[in-house]
Amino acid sequence: MRYKVTFLAGVALGYVLGTAAGRERYEQMKKSARSLAQNPAVRNAVETAGQSGRHAAGRAFTAVGDRVGDHLPTAISGRVRSLRERGQGYEDDWGTSNT
Repeated sequence: MRYKVTFLAGVALGYVLGTAAGRERYEQMKKSARSLAQNPAVRNAVETAGQSGRHAAGRAFTAVGDRVGDHLPTAISGRVRSLRERGQGYEDDWGTSNT
């Protein structure tokens, strides 16, 4: 799924940068993208995916931590620990929120 989204983003960027349709088409695409991003269903899907990712990261950290013990790099353990402590209703590094 990640590769499909990356590919589609690349295609869209290539079209925008190489289009012969001009500024009008660019503004139309920009408006469509903005309205899609502000759609409550899309926002809920993004929030759910983020929560699922954080939950999976926590489970993976626990599983790896049990097997590896103290050999886990501090950068990884610190990042997962900070994600656990944040909980809900915070702004992440990407400027989106879980509200």
